[in-house]
Amino acid sequence: MKLIIFDCDGTIADSQHMIVAAMTEAFRVADLAAPPREAIVQVIGLSLEHAVRQLLPDDLHPRAAQMAEDYKAAFHVLRDAGLPQEPLFPGVKAAIELLHARGLALGIATGKSRRGVRLLLEREGLIDVFATVQTADTHPSKPDPSMIDTAMAETGATRDETVMIGDTTFDMAMARNAGVTAMGVSWGYHPVPALRDAGAHIIVDDAAAMLAQLLPEPAKVSP
Repeated sequence: MKLIIFDCDGTIADSQHMIVAAMTEAFRVADLAAPPREAIVQVIGLSLEHAVRQLLPDDLHPRAAQMAEDYKAAFHVLRDAGLPQEPLFPGVKAAIELLHARGLALGIATGKSRRGVRLLLEREGLIDVFATVQTADTHPSKPDPSMIDTAMAETGATRDETVMIGDTTFDMAMARNAGVTAMGVSWGYHPVPALRDAGAHIIVDDAAAMLAQLLPEPAKVSP
């Protein structure tokens, strides 16, 4: 592999508590009953307005744009207050740093905003590790392959040299649509059977197993 692209929420960072809290507030502002946590978690990974539409009945879809703005406002308030947090999953930071040290090009393809990605990477000291960062700000929602196509163009990688790593069916379908390897992770927000049904070529259970698939020789990863 030459280019390794990571999803963010559910793959690098456990952002579900932040997302659920902000989405719940957006529904409160709209004077609507908030969906259950399980429903909100299932749309993580989609571009924000698209995710809101998935949670609304069809007749309320015209309200999705304003609710997306309310979600952003709530998210900023929560982040500024310091709670809840977006911790990285065990071993993922060390794995990313090792892959970078081995000379592989790393990328991000996420439904998260560019501002949100930047703040997360700066906090974790990973801002200079990724050669390409593609977000929902400038691309259609997953599973459209636009983010992967742009990442390959920016790094000069071919489809055969590229792998997309993610935790949702949207990531697996996006990888398939782009013609690249789809690697699912079991620690995220969609169940493993769904990842398989969406076309995952490989599914890994932890960062060490991920590295074993990506590197020619075994490597140890600390939490």
